[in-house]
This record gives sequence, structure tokens and C-alpha cells, in this order.
Amino acid sequence: MIIVGLTGSIGMGKSTAAKMFEQAGVPVYDADETVHRLYAGRASPLIEQAFPGTVVDGIVDRKKLAQAVLNDSQAMKKLEAIVHPLVHEEESLFLEQARLDREPMVVLDIPLLFEAGGKDRVDRIVVVSAPADVQRQRVLAREGMTVEKFESILSRQMSDHEKRAKADFIIDSNVSFEAMQEQIDLIIAQLSKH
Repeated sequence: MIIVGLTGSIGMGKSTAAKMFEQAGVPVYDADETVHRLYAGRASPLIEQAFPGTVVDGIVDRKKLAQAVLNDSQAMKKLEAIVHPLVHEEESLFLEQARLDREPMVVLDIPLLFEAGGKDRVDRIVVVSAPADVQRQRVLAREGMTVEKFESILSRQMSDHEKRAKADFIIDSNVSFEAMQEQIDLIIAQLSKH
């Protein structure tokens, strides 16, 4: 089974690429979606204990949590120490199931693949990329996003240039959906030959 690591900085189109891999029949593990589930489940009491007042009705309030950790590297490390082991556990279950299902290929959609040391867990790395001005425009169009928040997120992410240099494949997301799907189909075809 080929394990593909899919990554890309915020606003680069990684989620769109993940959906396209899924539509092409490749099972995708979505780390962000897992975090959302954990914030409404197993992680919420642990986060409330570490960051009192950030959980409302048993669900982590992402805005309150962001305020508690934004621009505070120690708080961010504390949060990651709670969340990362749970996310890895879920990822292991996903891979176990994929092996049982004899899947030839799976995608691990991990935003911080390089930053969190995940590159050793994958066979090939696909980076989704777009020009910086396009990225900025996409991110600042998101509800509740501010320039400060965007810059704080970027400061914790490896630069797009570095990610591209470490990639086995690069998907240009500054194209039509059809052209993007073509790039993904080509990657799947190339990896299926091995």
C-alpha cells in the first residue's frame, strides 16, 4: 500500500485536492476533520483542563481556544501535546482498516506534515501550491480571518518554497478544477505503476 502525504500551506487548495483524490477512489484520512471530531469528543475535557473556559457545552470553542494560544508558543506546544497523540491514534486506525481492505493507495491529508515530523510516515509527498497573492486573497476571504491571524498561522508553517523543494509531486491549484483533477489523476496513475 502506497501512503501519500498531502500537504500545503493555508489557502493553497489542499482540501479541494483531498476531495479530488477521494472522488478518484483513493481513501483519504483528513487530519483537520479528525481534530474537529476530537474537539467535540475525547479531546474536549483535556483541553478544558489545560485551557479553562475554552469548552462550551462539551465542545471546544475554536475562537476561545485560538485566543488562548495565538502568539503563545508555550500554549501552542501544550495544545499540540494533547491533540497530536489522539490524531496519530486515529490515523493508525485508518491505515489499519485500509490494509485490511487491501487498498493499493491512501492519502494522509496533513496540513503540518513537515512541521510535525510526519514525512517519515509516508512514501510519497504531494504539495498543493498557488502563488502567494492568490493564497493571501483566498485566506483573507474566509470568515473571521484577520491579517494578524493569517500571519500567525504562516509563521508556524514551513514556507511554500521549502515545501515545494521537498515534494515528490506538486499540484498547482491556481488552475480550473478540471485541470487540477487532471494533475491528480496523473499522480495516481504514476504511483499506481510502482
